[in-house]
Amino acid sequence: MKQLDFVFEGRGYSSLKELLELELPGILSAMDTEGKIEFINDIREIIHNNSPLKNEPVDFVKWVKTDNVIANDYNPNSVAPPEMQLLEVSINHDGYTQPIVTWPKDNEIEVIDGFHRNRVGRESEIINKRIFGHLPTVIIKKEREGKNDRMASTIRHNRARGKHAVNAMSDIVIELKRRNWSESRISKELGMDEDEILRLCQISGLAEAFENDDFSMSWEAEMFSDEINPDDVEFEDEEA
Repeated sequence: MKQLDFVFEGRGYSSLKELLELELPGILSAMDTEGKIEFINDIREIIHNNSPLKNEPVDFVKWVKTDNVIANDYNPNSVAPPEMQLLEVSINHDGYTQPIVTWPKDNEIEVIDGFHRNRVGRESEIINKRIFGHLPTVIIKKEREGKNDRMASTIRHNRARGKHAVNAMSDIVIELKRRNWSESRISKELGMDEDEILRLCQISGLAEAFENDDFSMSWEAEMFSDEINPDDVEFEDEEA
Protein backbone atom coordinates (compact mmCIF):
# COMPACT_ATOMS: atom_id res chain seq x y z
CA MET A 1 0.00 0.00 0.00
CA LYS A 2 2.93 2.38 0.65
CA GLN A 3 3.57 2.81 -3.07
CA LEU A 4 0.11 4.40 -3.37
CA ASP A 5 0.36 6.67 -0.36
CA PHE A 6 1.78 9.58 -2.40
CA VAL A 7 -1.44 9.65 -4.46
CA PHE A 8 -3.48 10.54 -1.37
CA GLU A 9 -1.02 12.70 0.54
CA GLY A 10 -1.80 15.68 -1.71
CA ARG A 11 -5.48 15.26 -0.93
CA GLY A 12 -5.05 15.36 2.82
CA TYR A 13 -4.88 11.60 3.35
CA SER A 14 -1.84 9.56 4.23
CA SER A 15 -3.14 6.42 2.52
CA LEU A 16 -6.07 4.80 0.77
CA LYS A 17 -6.93 3.06 4.03
CA GLU A 18 -7.21 6.41 5.81
CA LEU A 19 -9.37 7.79 3.01
CA LEU A 20 -11.78 4.86 3.27
CA GLU A 21 -11.84 4.97 7.07
CA LEU A 22 -12.70 8.67 7.06
CA GLU A 23 -14.98 8.95 4.03
CA LEU A 24 -16.78 5.61 3.75
CA PRO A 25 -18.92 5.98 6.92
CA GLY A 26 -20.27 9.28 5.61
CA ILE A 27 -21.08 7.75 2.21
CA LEU A 28 -22.86 4.80 3.82
CA SER A 29 -24.78 6.95 6.31
CA ALA A 30 -26.85 8.37 3.48
CA MET A 31 -28.06 4.87 2.48
CA ASP A 32 -30.62 2.48 3.92
CA THR A 33 -29.56 -1.05 4.93
CA GLU A 34 -30.32 -2.58 1.52
CA GLY A 35 -28.39 0.19 -0.21
CA LYS A 36 -25.39 -0.37 2.07
CA ILE A 37 -25.36 -4.11 1.36
CA GLU A 38 -25.55 -3.56 -2.41
CA PHE A 39 -22.87 -0.84 -2.32
CA ILE A 40 -20.45 -2.99 -0.31
CA ASN A 41 -21.17 -5.97 -2.59
CA ASP A 42 -20.22 -3.78 -5.55
CA ILE A 43 -16.96 -2.68 -3.91
CA ARG A 44 -16.09 -6.29 -3.06
CA GLU A 45 -16.79 -7.36 -6.64
CA ILE A 46 -14.54 -4.64 -8.07
CA ILE A 47 -11.74 -5.68 -5.70
CA HIS A 48 -12.32 -9.36 -6.55
CA ASN A 49 -12.17 -8.73 -10.30
CA ASN A 50 -8.73 -7.19 -9.82
CA SER A 51 -7.52 -9.64 -7.20
CA PRO A 52 -4.62 -12.06 -7.83
CA LEU A 53 -6.87 -14.63 -6.09
CA LYS A 54 -9.92 -14.04 -8.29
CA ASN A 55 -9.92 -17.67 -9.48
CA GLU A 56 -10.83 -18.76 -5.95
CA PRO A 57 -14.61 -18.52 -5.34
CA VAL A 58 -14.15 -17.61 -1.68
CA ASP A 59 -12.30 -14.43 -2.74
CA PHE A 60 -15.72 -12.82 -3.28
CA VAL A 61 -18.46 -13.46 -0.72
CA LYS A 62 -21.67 -11.76 -1.81
CA TRP A 63 -24.70 -11.20 0.41
CA VAL A 64 -27.83 -12.16 -1.57
CA LYS A 65 -31.51 -11.89 -0.62
CA THR A 66 -32.89 -15.20 0.62
CA ASP A 67 -35.73 -15.02 -1.92
CA ASN A 68 -33.15 -15.16 -4.73
CA VAL A 69 -31.46 -18.33 -3.41
CA ILE A 70 -33.11 -21.60 -4.45
CA ALA A 71 -32.39 -25.23 -3.55
CA ASN A 72 -31.23 -27.79 -6.09
CA ASP A 73 -33.27 -30.93 -6.85
CA TYR A 74 -30.58 -33.54 -6.25
CA ASN A 75 -28.87 -32.85 -2.89
CA PRO A 76 -27.91 -36.26 -1.37
CA ASN A 77 -27.21 -34.85 2.08
CA SER A 78 -29.87 -35.17 4.75
CA VAL A 79 -29.67 -33.78 8.28
CA ALA A 80 -31.71 -35.07 11.21
CA PRO A 81 -33.78 -32.52 13.22
CA PRO A 82 -31.37 -32.51 16.21
CA GLU A 83 -28.45 -31.71 13.88
CA MET A 84 -30.47 -28.96 12.19
CA GLN A 85 -31.13 -27.45 15.63
CA LEU A 86 -27.41 -27.68 16.43
CA LEU A 87 -26.60 -25.94 13.14
CA GLU A 88 -29.01 -23.15 14.04
CA VAL A 89 -27.39 -22.80 17.48
CA SER A 90 -23.95 -22.77 15.87
CA ILE A 91 -24.86 -20.04 13.38
CA ASN A 92 -26.68 -18.09 16.08
CA HIS A 93 -23.66 -18.11 18.42
CA ASP A 94 -20.73 -18.16 15.97
CA GLY A 95 -22.27 -16.43 12.96
CA TYR A 96 -21.92 -17.59 9.36
CA THR A 97 -18.37 -18.93 9.07
CA GLN A 98 -18.92 -20.66 5.72
CA PRO A 99 -20.65 -19.16 2.68
CA ILE A 100 -23.21 -21.04 0.62
CA VAL A 101 -21.77 -22.40 -2.63
CA THR A 102 -23.98 -21.49 -5.60
CA TRP A 103 -24.21 -20.97 -9.35
CA PRO A 104 -26.28 -18.35 -11.23
CA LYS A 105 -29.56 -19.60 -12.75
CA ASP A 106 -31.63 -17.03 -14.64
CA ASN A 107 -32.38 -14.26 -12.11
CA GLU A 108 -31.72 -16.55 -9.13
CA ILE A 109 -28.83 -18.55 -7.77
CA GLU A 110 -29.05 -22.28 -7.05
CA VAL A 111 -27.41 -23.94 -4.06
CA ILE A 112 -24.62 -26.44 -4.77
CA ASP A 113 -23.44 -26.80 -1.19
CA GLY A 114 -24.87 -25.30 1.99
CA PHE A 115 -28.52 -26.29 1.60
CA HIS A 116 -29.01 -26.48 5.37
CA ARG A 117 -27.13 -23.24 6.05
CA ASN A 118 -29.51 -21.76 3.51
CA ARG A 119 -32.50 -23.18 5.40
CA VAL A 120 -31.32 -21.82 8.74
CA GLY A 121 -30.86 -18.33 7.35
CA ARG A 122 -34.26 -18.51 5.73
CA GLU A 123 -36.31 -20.22 8.47
CA SER A 124 -34.76 -19.02 11.74
CA GLU A 125 -36.46 -15.74 12.64
CA ILE A 126 -33.61 -14.62 14.90
CA ILE A 127 -30.89 -15.28 12.35
CA ASN A 128 -32.91 -14.02 9.38
CA LYS A 129 -33.50 -10.74 11.18
CA ARG A 130 -29.84 -10.42 12.13
CA ILE A 131 -28.62 -10.92 8.54
CA PHE A 132 -31.34 -8.64 7.14
CA GLY A 133 -32.85 -11.42 5.01
CA HIS A 134 -29.60 -12.06 3.12
CA LEU A 135 -27.31 -15.09 2.75
CA PRO A 136 -23.52 -15.18 2.27
CA THR A 137 -22.79 -16.82 -1.08
CA VAL A 138 -19.92 -17.66 -3.40
CA ILE A 139 -20.23 -18.72 -7.04
CA ILE A 140 -18.39 -21.74 -8.43
CA LYS A 141 -15.97 -21.41 -11.32
CA LYS A 142 -17.69 -20.82 -14.67
CA GLU A 143 -16.14 -23.94 -16.20
CA ARG A 144 -17.90 -26.04 -13.51
CA GLU A 145 -21.44 -24.76 -14.10
CA GLY A 146 -22.74 -27.70 -16.20
CA LYS A 147 -25.25 -29.86 -14.33
CA ASN A 148 -22.94 -32.88 -14.27
CA ASP A 149 -20.19 -30.76 -12.72
CA ARG A 150 -22.60 -29.18 -10.23
CA MET A 151 -23.88 -32.56 -9.09
CA ALA A 152 -20.32 -33.83 -8.75
CA SER A 153 -19.39 -30.71 -6.76
CA THR A 154 -22.32 -31.25 -4.38
CA ILE A 155 -21.22 -34.82 -3.71
CA ARG A 156 -17.58 -33.83 -3.20
CA HIS A 157 -18.58 -31.22 -0.62
CA ASN A 158 -20.82 -33.72 1.19
CA ARG A 159 -18.30 -36.57 1.10
CA ALA A 160 -15.55 -34.29 2.38
CA ARG A 161 -17.69 -33.80 5.50
CA GLY A 162 -18.62 -37.48 5.63
CA LYS A 163 -22.31 -36.78 5.12
CA HIS A 164 -24.42 -38.17 2.32
CA ALA A 165 -27.56 -40.25 1.90
CA VAL A 166 -26.87 -43.52 0.10
CA ASN A 167 -30.09 -43.65 -1.93
CA ALA A 168 -29.68 -40.08 -3.12
CA MET A 169 -26.03 -40.76 -3.97
CA SER A 170 -27.18 -43.77 -5.99
CA ASP A 171 -29.63 -41.62 -7.93
CA ILE A 172 -26.90 -39.13 -8.79
CA VAL A 173 -24.50 -41.83 -9.99
CA ILE A 174 -27.25 -43.23 -12.20
CA GLU A 175 -27.98 -39.74 -13.53
CA LEU A 176 -24.31 -39.20 -14.37
CA LYS A 177 -24.20 -42.53 -16.20
CA ARG A 178 -27.28 -41.50 -18.16
CA ARG A 179 -25.35 -38.39 -19.12
CA ASN A 180 -22.60 -40.60 -20.56
CA TRP A 181 -20.07 -40.25 -17.77
CA SER A 182 -17.86 -43.34 -17.63
CA GLU A 183 -17.15 -45.22 -14.39
CA SER A 184 -13.56 -43.95 -14.48
CA ARG A 185 -14.70 -40.32 -14.75
CA ILE A 186 -17.30 -40.75 -12.00
CA SER A 187 -14.60 -42.36 -9.87
CA LYS A 188 -12.21 -39.46 -10.45
CA GLU A 189 -14.77 -36.64 -10.05
CA LEU A 190 -16.57 -38.05 -6.99
CA GLY A 191 -13.61 -39.63 -5.22
CA MET A 192 -15.08 -43.14 -5.34
CA ASP A 193 -13.56 -46.45 -6.30
CA GLU A 194 -15.31 -48.44 -9.01
CA ASP A 195 -16.61 -51.05 -6.54
CA GLU A 196 -18.48 -48.28 -4.70
CA ILE A 197 -19.92 -47.05 -7.99
CA LEU A 198 -21.08 -50.59 -8.77
CA ARG A 199 -22.78 -50.91 -5.37
CA LEU A 200 -24.56 -47.57 -5.80
CA CYS A 201 -25.77 -48.65 -9.24
CA GLN A 202 -27.07 -51.91 -7.79
CA ILE A 203 -29.04 -50.03 -5.13
CA SER A 204 -31.04 -48.29 -7.83
CA GLY A 205 -32.08 -51.58 -9.41
CA LEU A 206 -31.84 -50.05 -12.88
CA ALA A 207 -30.45 -52.34 -15.54
CA GLU A 208 -29.88 -49.30 -17.75
CA ALA A 209 -27.02 -48.31 -15.50
CA PHE A 210 -25.01 -51.16 -16.96
CA GLU A 211 -26.27 -51.16 -20.52
CA ASN A 212 -23.03 -49.71 -21.89
CA ASP A 213 -20.75 -52.00 -19.89
CA ASP A 214 -18.92 -54.96 -21.39
CA PHE A 215 -19.68 -58.37 -19.91
CA SER A 216 -18.47 -61.81 -20.93
CA MET A 217 -20.96 -63.78 -23.04
CA SER A 218 -23.02 -66.14 -20.92
CA TRP A 219 -23.37 -69.82 -21.89
CA GLU A 220 -26.66 -70.68 -23.55
CA ALA A 221 -27.92 -74.26 -24.08
CA GLU A 222 -29.29 -73.52 -27.54
CA MET A 223 -25.74 -72.96 -28.75
CA PHE A 224 -25.41 -76.77 -28.68
CA SER A 225 -28.51 -77.98 -30.41
CA ASP A 226 -27.34 -81.53 -31.30
CA GLU A 227 -28.07 -84.21 -28.75
CA ILE A 228 -25.08 -86.01 -27.28
CA ASN A 229 -25.08 -89.79 -27.45
CA PRO A 230 -23.35 -91.28 -24.40
CA ASP A 231 -22.11 -94.18 -26.59
CA ASP A 232 -20.11 -91.71 -28.69
CA VAL A 233 -18.17 -90.40 -25.70
CA GLU A 234 -14.78 -92.05 -25.12
CA PHE A 235 -13.05 -91.99 -21.75
CA GLU A 236 -9.37 -92.85 -21.14
CA ASP A 237 -8.70 -95.63 -18.67
CA GLU A 238 -7.08 -94.45 -15.47
CA GLU A 239 -3.53 -95.70 -14.97
CA ALA A 240 -3.15 -98.27 -12.27
